[in-house]
This record gives sequence, C-alpha cells and structure tokens, in this order.
Amino acid sequence: MITAKARAVFSPEGPFKPTTIERRDLQEHDVLIEIKYAGICHSDIHTARAEWGPVNYPLVPGHEIAGIVTQVGPEVTKYAVGDRVGVGCMVDSCRECQHCHQGEEQYCLGGMTGTYGAVDRYGQYTQGGYSTHIVVTEDFVVRIPDGMELDAAAPLLCAGITTYSPLRHWGAAPGKKVAVVGLGGLGHMAVKLAHAMGAEVTVLSQSLKKKEDGLRLGADHYYATSDPETFQKLAGSFDLIVNTVSAKIDISAYLSLLALDGTLVNVGAPSDPLSVNVFSLIMHRRSFAGSMIGGIRETQEMLDFCAEHRITPEIEVISADRIDEAWERVLASDVRYRFVIDISTMGNE
Repeated sequence: MITAKARAVFSPEGPFKPTTIERRDLQEHDVLIEIKYAGICHSDIHTARAEWGPVNYPLVPGHEIAGIVTQVGPEVTKYAVGDRVGVGCMVDSCRECQHCHQGEEQYCLGGMTGTYGAVDRYGQYTQGGYSTHIVVTEDFVVRIPDGMELDAAAPLLCAGITTYSPLRHWGAAPGKKVAVVGLGGLGHMAVKLAHAMGAEVTVLSQSLKKKEDGLRLGADHYYATSDPETFQKLAGSFDLIVNTVSAKIDISAYLSLLALDGTLVNVGAPSDPLSVNVFSLIMHRRSFAGSMIGGIRETQEMLDFCAEHRITPEIEVISADRIDEAWERVLASDVRYRFVIDISTMGNE
C-alpha cells in the first residue's frame, strides 16, 4: 500500500484535520499520480456535510485533480512517468454497459465510481484529491495540454467539463442565444466556454455586482434576476439556459425565458427538490433537463478546446490549512471564482 498525506473531515460538522490514507498498490493498468493541485467544488461541501446522503467518515474530498505521473503499472500504455495529468469526478465504471462503450461512463448503468465517497471494484472506499497521491486506472486519467498551468487546469476537471458537456450536447454555437444562471465557479466557466463556441451569452444573476466581471469573461449581456422586469423583458429569448446554482430557484420563471423548443438544463444540484409548473413546458414545447459531467473522451476534448482557446478558470490558490475558511467563503459566494489547494502545503500541521 502507498501512504499519502491528506486533509479529511471526520463528521458533517468538520473541521478538516491532517491525516494519512492508504492508496492501493499499482495494478497492471494503474498510474500513481503525485497531486500538485486540487480544486474546491461545491459538491465537496454537499457530500462532506451529508446533504446528498449518508457518508462514511473520515472523508477526503476533491475531484478536480492535477498532478504528475510518478509510477505506472506494467501494462500501462497511455502514460509515462513525468506526464502532466488530471483526474475528475470518477475513477472507474463497469466498462461493459452500452453507455460505457459509447464513451458516456458518467452515466454507467452499473453506476460510475466516484473519486471520493464510493466503493471501488477492489472493495476500497475511495478518497479524493485533498491528498498528496492517488492511484487511478489509466483509462480514467486525462492528459493536461502543454502550456496549461496545473493550478488553472485543476478546476476544469469538474467545473469545466460540467459546463462544457451540456453546451456541446445542446448545440451552443453561432446564432444561438445562451443564458447562464449564476456567475460562480460553474457559471464563470459556462460564460467563457459558450462565448468561445460562438454563442450570444447572457448572464442571469441575482444582482449586478458581478456585471463587470461577467462582461469581461465573455458575456454579451448581464441582467439581475431580482428585478421583476428582467423576466418580462427576456421572455421567450433563449435557445438554451444553463442553471449553475446549487440553490432552490423558481424553475418555472426561468422556463418562461426559453424560446420555442428551448431547453433549460440544470447542472447545479441543490439538496432540496425543485418544482415545475408543467404549463411552462407545454406552451412552447420547452424542455427541462439535467446534465452531469462528461465522459473521459469528452473531458479530454474539453481540455484540448480550452488549450486551443486559452480558456482557464479564475482561481485563488490557497494552502491546505485554509480549506475550512475557503469552504465558508464558497457558501458565502465570496470567491472569484474557484479555490485551488496547493498540495505542496499538505505537510503543514
């Protein structure tokens, strides 16, 4: 077994404490990654605080992982020692169902194996990227393009692919009007990506306090949803709305902003159920959809697209002893726009 330093929570209330975890010995197709940076995702907080279901503690969160390959199994063909790589929200799947064969491992019919908080095929409880090392099968590792800094690459492994996948699937492109609800960790990536895809981009945020940022990031328009006139003015406007917020909102009100055959896709995952007035869908043949991350192939496509268009998230790098503070700031929307942990500080007690 390989021993890694980590930061873990031992209860829903936290706080984070230094600990060590065991990583499995390398199997034939495994790679050992020395983690350099790990992004902080709102999903980490939901999971660790048991808001999405029961949790086995201690838990090491983190599924936005960027690092360097330091060892490979004897049958590995895709990576070599020294390669710059990433790991996102999943580390395995059944690899046998139709979805896995289609490159949609995130929708594995047997259930994909999450990077943390899951049980892998070896019967081990998975632990995430708030740690110094991780062992992952080569098929669930992606290559970070040359010229892309590892700290900036880390959030792309969740925030990037979570927004890229629905934008691609629902056809964000020139001539399309796309709205992004919320300008946070996910939302700011959705704006950058939709803009690079050629769509006309509008940000819908509670207030106008981030308007300058939104326009700088690539939005063409910016509206405050706290203003009732916004929903009147923009009624029937959009081909696609990407809702990135992890809070309960009036979905029916946002559906009214869709044009004929438009789609509102949820990528934010609030812990409370959302209700929908079915007439909001019926009247203009609108759709209300959901989307997770992308498959491994699409995640690599996203990284290459970001490298080509020089897209990276706006980040604030922190030391490992500031994770609790960072989580509270995420909950207070006090981050522009993604915290990234410098794992080299993991040895600090």
